Amino acid sequence: MLFGTVILACVAGALPLAHAWSFPGHHRGRRPVVVGYFPQWGLYAGNPYTVKAIVISGAIRQLDQINYAQGFVTNGRCSVADPRADLQTAYTAEQSISDHADDPASPFRGYFHQMQELKHRYSKLKVLISLEGNPKDFAFDAQPENRAAFVASCIDTFIRGNFAPGIHEPRLFDGFDINWEFPQEEDAANYRALLEEFRRQMNAVRRDLRLSVAVGHSPRMLPGTDFGEIARIVDQVGVMNYDYTGPWEHSTGFIAPLFPIPGALHHGSVEQNISEYKEAGVPPEKILMGLPFYGYSWTNVVDSNDGLHQTGKPIHEDQPYHFIQALLPEFTIHRDPHSQAPWLYDGKTFWTYEDPVSVRYKASFAANQHLEGIMIWELSGDTSDGILLRTAWEALRHPLGPEDFVQAPVESEHPQSEQALPAQ
Repeated sequence: MLFGTVILACVAGALPLAHAWSFPGHHRGRRPVVVGYFPQWGLYAGNPYTVKAIVISGAIRQLDQINYAQGFVTNGRCSVADPRADLQTAYTAEQSISDHADDPASPFRGYFHQMQELKHRYSKLKVLISLEGNPKDFAFDAQPENRAAFVASCIDTFIRGNFAPGIHEPRLFDGFDINWEFPQEEDAANYRALLEEFRRQMNAVRRDLRLSVAVGHSPRMLPGTDFGEIARIVDQVGVMNYDYTGPWEHSTGFIAPLFPIPGALHHGSVEQNISEYKEAGVPPEKILMGLPFYGYSWTNVVDSNDGLHQTGKPIHEDQPYHFIQALLPEFTIHRDPHSQAPWLYDGKTFWTYEDPVSVRYKASFAANQHLEGIMIWELSGDTSDGILLRTAWEALRHPLGPEDFVQAPVESEHPQSEQALPAQ
């Protein structure tokens, strides 16, 4: 189905994409993985998100790993962040993975029980708990005198499954995703030592437990960190390749451009930052490239250059892709020829987001760079039929080649041609 009008907007000084980055080739020893974050707060959406939605949409067939966001880090311990969402909410037979209603007398319900049922049905699926908290709490927990006890509490809670008094459900989680945003230079040594302590205690329980870290889109956001050492300790380095522009800026731009955008007011790109992590010592086969399933908007945008790189009033709330998709008939769709990134503009309001076209190019990039795979923030942002996730999965297995990325040099700063996208 086609929505709105699609304009390819070309920017002065553009170079063919073949000049921008190299293709090592398609051969790899294993297929890339797909990791998706599951949002605990999805319970409180207008249409509450369920674990079963992953099955209904077909996403479960493409997912290798779910990072459950989130576990809580506070007062020197790990804990369940939201008992209502994680343990207490009862699901009907229609809502439940098992097609059986939760026992109201059972203390183990909620998302955790639904995740357990999902793993029973899809035995190859891995589920990690994403630990998030105040940076000061992480810094405190990483101190030499605190870290062993802190990690032990995380192991006891999430690996041994002692979620609450009277609840003992081991083997739900297959490891940890450490989301410390972000260690400062004075934290660098303790950051590495904390990850080493996680690895040591995890190996003592099960050597197949996974350890992942979520890091900023540039290694410069974690000054002093030895990423070669970090990569030696962990299984995955998940790069948050999003929020290059957002509501903290009073000018429009792209949320996650794949390639540098000539004339952009906000610098940085996915390609540049992935290269930086490789140069910093992270092997590509441990890198997960981030994909946002949400977007940002500005209003009262200056009506020039189709709203791109113009001043406007930022809207301080992100919206999921399925919300933005519903807006398409009301807007003109524009597309940058470098990164294939879309934007919407109606003469006043500007949206930056990802769509199936840009996701296909990004997943192809990840495959051709021989990365570990992609990680999605977050699963509830997709459509009910999982169009973004399915597109990414297909592109990882059948990536576009170099010839698909080449764009002829152009000189105009204005829309050059109108072209309908392939039907979605």
